[in-house]
Amino acid sequence: MAVAIAVTPLAHAQSPSASQATLNFVGADIESVIKAIGHYIGTTFIIDPRIKGTINVVSEKPVSKAQAFRLLTSALRLQGYTVVAGDGFTKVVPEADAKLQAGPTSSGSVRGDQIATQIFRLNYETANNLVAVLRPLISPNNTINANPGNNSLVITDYADNLQRLGKIIAALDSPATGDLDVVPIRHAIASDIAGMVNRLLETAANTPGGDGGRVSLLADSRTNSVVVRAPSPARANLAKALIAKLDQPTSTPGNVHVVHLKNAEATRLAQTLRSVFTNDTSASTQNSPGQNPGQNQNSNQQQQNAGGQGGAGGLNTPPPAAPLPTLSSGGPGGYIQADAATNTLIITSSEAVYRNLRAVIDLLDVRRAQVYVESLIVEVSASKAAEFGIQWLGLSGDNTSNYRVGAGTSFAAGASNLPTVAGAVAAVGKGALPNILPSAGLTVGVLRQINGQLGLGALARALETDANANILSMPNLITLDNEEAKIIVGQNVPFITGQYTTQASGGAAGVNPFQTIERKDVGLSLRVRPQISEGGTVKMAIYQETSAVQDTANAAGIITSKRSIDTNVLVDDGQIIVLGGLIEDTVQTGEEKVPGLGSLPIVGNLFKYQNRKRVKTNLMVFLRPTVVRSNDQSINLAADRYDLIRNVQQNSQPNQTPLMPPMEAPVLPPLQNGQPAGGNMVRSPLQSLSAPAPAPTTSAPAPTGPLIPGAPPAPSSLPGPEAPLPAAPGTPVIPATPATPVTGYGG
Repeated sequence: MAVAIAVTPLAHAQSPSASQATLNFVGADIESVIKAIGHYIGTTFIIDPRIKGTINVVSEKPVSKAQAFRLLTSALRLQGYTVVAGDGFTKVVPEADAKLQAGPTSSGSVRGDQIATQIFRLNYETANNLVAVLRPLISPNNTINANPGNNSLVITDYADNLQRLGKIIAALDSPATGDLDVVPIRHAIASDIAGMVNRLLETAANTPGGDGGRVSLLADSRTNSVVVRAPSPARANLAKALIAKLDQPTSTPGNVHVVHLKNAEATRLAQTLRSVFTNDTSASTQNSPGQNPGQNQNSNQQQQNAGGQGGAGGLNTPPPAAPLPTLSSGGPGGYIQADAATNTLIITSSEAVYRNLRAVIDLLDVRRAQVYVESLIVEVSASKAAEFGIQWLGLSGDNTSNYRVGAGTSFAAGASNLPTVAGAVAAVGKGALPNILPSAGLTVGVLRQINGQLGLGALARALETDANANILSMPNLITLDNEEAKIIVGQNVPFITGQYTTQASGGAAGVNPFQTIERKDVGLSLRVRPQISEGGTVKMAIYQETSAVQDTANAAGIITSKRSIDTNVLVDDGQIIVLGGLIEDTVQTGEEKVPGLGSLPIVGNLFKYQNRKRVKTNLMVFLRPTVVRSNDQSINLAADRYDLIRNVQQNSQPNQTPLMPPMEAPVLPPLQNGQPAGGNMVRSPLQSLSAPAPAPTTSAPAPTGPLIPGAPPAPSSLPGPEAPLPAAPGTPVIPATPATPVTGYGG
């Protein structure tokens, strides 16, 4: 191998002071070449031990020191190696490890094929979007990372490539080319125009990569104008041309308008609009959300009686006949009627008044939020009781005595009473069956035989009971904002309210007894009315009741327990709040004894009967509201509850045994994309059957070009109630096929 450095007459071969030199390394050892060039340019190189092999570095004419260094780095890059500048030295490492070295953090201090790291801060574009664009332009061994926190890019690559990437990033990081245009609407309604044009132009967003061509239109009801935002002037002109074609005076004579509502209730909104424009507050008061159900029924009945009149009368009397009211613009001809069947408003008014009404309707006809209310009712109770007593019964003399003295103690009642138990024992001694059994607990009796009959002389009884209860109830329900909801879980228990008898009919002997019964709900009841504020705080009017049947053997009727809370609270969305509770600790003691003897120490316990009972109850009620504002949140909530109850069903399957036939409990079908997969539920959404299309009369191809401003509109170019939307530009037209009958849907 030949290794040589040809030096111009101005410098020697190995002299670092030479200004130019001719490089001629052919098949030379890499390490030797690096050392030779380092000696020439006056730079200390640290060579990684993994760098081995030969290299070719040849210059046709003398080069300077900077040019010699760039030639070396370029030759090393072709071999898979690179240089990383350090503090007073330069490291030669494999390209894959260069990003791990402590190199410069700016490409301005290094040039050529040296590795550097540079940070690019973005002003308009998103860093994550540019990563996918720039990744193919960076060497596979180098890295690019996005920092979403400050919207910046961190790139480690060769210095020359960093300069190129900087120019690309500067070109991409620019404001959106689409400006905002405000188009005033003179004849139509801005919300109608915006919705229709959005439907016509939304096909571009449904194609892959079509987000860049999406045109957004928003309606400003205050100025009756449409705000257009487009990615290019051509798309903006297309949208404005469609708006100009649609914003034409109506060709239908008259001033009757039909407004289809999306979320609001037509009957209520009609009453509200009447009260606003006729200065009559009675109509809106009748339909306020805070009224009780009885008032709401009266209000609805009155509204049906009132028909299309602008005012309303009292709650119980129909409104008197009166001339139709006028709107605030002055002059007659302003009527508002609601069609509950189609949830639409029929407005008869001038164009100016109709515009004002539409502005109010657009603000009121919005999607109302819902509130999912979870209630936790926790009750922990413990009951302990103890009884102990001794009773005596004695008789002096025998059957030959003229006088006999008897004495006894009698405590408690029923099967714990000594005379009662003694009578039962005497009956057993005579061969009769016992009619009274001892009470619960330990009962010890002392029997003696008198004249061949058994007699009870003493009775001792001891009893201790311990009962605990832990109850957790979690009723939950969902309701609209400012609408009352109620859930009841329990039993409908009959209560006797009266009794009477009547003589038998037809002169027959005897009487006919009758009872009057009233049924009441006993169990768990929750009634709530939420009201959501702008800040997300939820105000709730709550009534919670827990009742249970305690005793059915009482002669006066059934005894029930009742715990209720009626309150108004304020709680943040998703937070839990305690409504109230009860902590009760009751101790009851009783003692029956013989006067004098029962008071003696120690011995007195033989002449007394004692009982003691302690009941401790802990009751607490919690509430947690969750605001559901969108359809996605509603779907997620339903899926969460659906999966919960489905897991409970799966875990409650009966165990399979060889002695019993296999019987599986029913389980809900799994959810896929918010819809049950399988089962007996209807498939949603239902597919409509298309009607057969008539045969074409000509063979002319269907137009597939874009909409051209200024072209004469076709009779069905605008979407109406029965007209389909136009196809996207460039979309082929597929002729309709005859409908195929579908089985399994009642046909």
